[in-house]
Amino acid sequence: MLIRYGIDKAGKRYERARIYTLEEHRISRQKIDKEALIITDRLQREGYHAYIVGGAVRDLLIGKTPKDFDITTDAQPKKVRRLFWNSRIIGRRFRLVHVHFKDGKIIEVSTFRSNEPGADNNDFGTLEEDVERRDFSINALYYDPKKEYVYDFVSAMKDVRSKRMRSLLPLETTFQDDPVRMIRAVKYAAAGQFSIPFGLRKAIRKNAGELENISSSRMTEEVFKVLEGGSSAAIIRLAEQYGLLPFMIPSLLEEISGIGGKKAFREFLSLLDELDKRIAGAGEPLSRGELIQRIFGPYLRLPGDEGYDQLFKTAFRGFKGLLSPLTPPNLDVENAVKLLFDERGIVKEKKKKKKRRRRKRTKKAPSEEGTRLQEESVQAPASGSDSSDTGSSGSSGS
Repeated sequence: MLIRYGIDKAGKRYERARIYTLEEHRISRQKIDKEALIITDRLQREGYHAYIVGGAVRDLLIGKTPKDFDITTDAQPKKVRRLFWNSRIIGRRFRLVHVHFKDGKIIEVSTFRSNEPGADNNDFGTLEEDVERRDFSINALYYDPKKEYVYDFVSAMKDVRSKRMRSLLPLETTFQDDPVRMIRAVKYAAAGQFSIPFGLRKAIRKNAGELENISSSRMTEEVFKVLEGGSSAAIIRLAEQYGLLPFMIPSLLEEISGIGGKKAFREFLSLLDELDKRIAGAGEPLSRGELIQRIFGPYLRLPGDEGYDQLFKTAFRGFKGLLSPLTPPNLDVENAVKLLFDERGIVKEKKKKKKRRRRKRTKKAPSEEGTRLQEESVQAPASGSDSSDTGSSGSSGS
């Protein structure tokens, strides 16, 4: 293990970070997503620092395959954008760069954030300052793919190895500043089997109502990440215990409660267990349309007296109601309706084509005028015989 030292205000040397080598952390470049390596390698060739950060490092250390690989760098968003033609800058509150690859893969690149008093989310700083703005210690490890070093500024490696979660920000304000951190804490605890200390549990329960302040689009992303992760049943169980679930899927919970209370909720958790098994066995992630159909479809009641087109509209509105306040794209909801109809055997009736009557061909009767002309041509004498007779009689008279 290597040590990075700093100098404090009194001029004394102190341990700033511990640096773990490949022999200690066992994360090799071969375990890193190839597109993530393309980005970090390019940034480093251009003279910037670039690290794999957060959940990907945490998951690799505990033997899980990461779903996403996030990157942080000292290159500002506009400079990152210039380096990658397939990228774009997103966000106002928190500017990020999304680098797009084939099959819809997106890798997120953020710039080190400043921790100066009064700094907003788009004030850029150093690596050390960026660490201090991370939510939990287990998300504050930085992996350098070139040197194959893991940088630890906050004793995060100890927390990962002991499977313990610790907030790096004051519990009095962290969930008020960003309520989504509560959902993420529950997600990390359930999916990674990390323990939540008493103080953190208390703060989550106390601040659960802050989730009402989250935009519908942001809540949509968080809920679908839970469903897509392969540990949805465990996460939903824990979210229910901490009082977060009524703010995540309120309309669906109301429907489940009306069906049969706790028993119906246990059946809902069984649906999530089946979903997790399906995701674990699938070679590729499920579409969001299929996620909607599998989880919300069983609670969609449809009338039996409507034609296909009207029934499709009814099912679409029904899904929207069960999903509220989540707002997935309409295309995903439409796909969910199609999958539900396939499952229930609802098909669109084919319109019967009218048989065209073949008209019998008949000989066309001649017109009255044509008939008259034909008769005249038959009855009229030939002009040649008249002149011959006249000529004969004239010769005999002379």
